[in-house]
Amino acid sequence: MKFKAEIDVMPLDALLDPQGKAVTGSMKNIGLESIDGVRIGRHIRLFVDADSLGSAEDMVDQACKKLLANQIMESYTFSVEPVN
Repeated sequence: MKFKAEIDVMPLDALLDPQGKAVTGSMKNIGLESIDGVRIGRHIRLFVDADSLGSAEDMVDQACKKLLANQIMESYTFSVEPVN
């Protein structure tokens, strides 16, 4: 079966996010003063061939832990769904 995974990788809340801070500061320049606390991360979409949903989720989790996210500095969440 083929599955689609949607992964979000974000910097940990305890760490500085210079890109997010710059965007937050720029919000005032475009008249959006009420927007605050912007954090910038990555969104990754990938496809997995697996025997089951659980197996696909395990593969995606391993990909995140081993390659896609630096767990010292980033957290990740993901969802996996079958592709028709």
